[in-house]
Formats: sequence, structure tokens, C-alpha cells
Amino acid sequence: MNVYAVDKLTAEARRLAAEYRRVTGKTLPLSGEIAVNDAIRLLRLEPPALPTAGYDAMRQHAERTELIQIKARVVFDELKGPHRLGELKLDKPWDTLLVVLMNADYEPVEIYSLGRAEVIAALEDRSPQQKSSLTVARAKRVGTLVWTVAHGPTPGPLSLDKVR
Repeated sequence: MNVYAVDKLTAEARRLAAEYRRVTGKTLPLSGEIAVNDAIRLLRLEPPALPTAGYDAMRQHAERTELIQIKARVVFDELKGPHRLGELKLDKPWDTLLVVLMNADYEPVEIYSLGRAEVIAALEDRSPQQKSSLTVARAKRVGTLVWTVAHGPTPGPLSLDKVR
């Protein structure tokens, strides 16, 4: 399947998920897949060679391949909280976590980048039940904003480019 077909299917999934929520008040579990496609497209990443490898994208550096886990959160109501990300795959190999924040139409608004060490440090004070769960607010505080809907990639060196 070519990139155009995937982008077209993702746009339709985005539309259907938003409409489904407006009609039923319930969410469809599509935000993660939409976010992976968006992050790969917007940040010019590569999809993984094996889809079950524990990471969602890759970026080639001169000396190594950076493995990237991508998590999404659709923020329907800013006042409700705390918004949590899905369970992080701490037992799998990855270097960077990307947090894709989306609006109620499942459109990306911001993307934050956190290194694995930053994620582990942010999770250290969590209870055992929340050990692999991070709030959006914490990810925003600890991470680096690497993309916004208003400006695209942020100026300056992206944390994605830092060797961790």
C-alpha cells in the first residue's frame, strides 16, 4: 500500500472517530494508530521494519538508528484531568518517546519528545499501579516541544536529533 493510500485511510479514520464521539459520546480506540501515522509524516520518520518490535518509528543517524515509541492523547476537555497516556513499553527497546496531542477532531496539535532516561525519571515517583503510565502534563513539563500545528517543527535542535 502506498503512502497516499495510508494517508487517505487515516484521514477517513480521523473523520469517523470524531463523528462517532459526537454522535455516541464514546471514543473509538484509533488515536494511537492515527498518531503514529501523523508523527511519521510530520517529523519525516521511518516506519519500523517489524510492526511488533516495541517501537513505532525510527530515525537514522549517521552512527545509529533511533527507535521511537509514539503515544497519543485526544484532549476533548482541557479542564478534565489528569489526562494519561497509554501504558509505556518499558520492557521493549526504544530511545525516544513522542507524545502526540490531538484535538477533538483527532487532528495533531502538538508533539513532545522525551528521551528514555527522562521518561524513567518521570515515572520513578509513581505508585506501582501507575508505574508505566505518564500524565500529559508531566510529559509536557519534562519533554521538549518538537512540533506544533501553528508552526510545524519547532526551531532549534530537536531532541529527536540528540544522541541519547
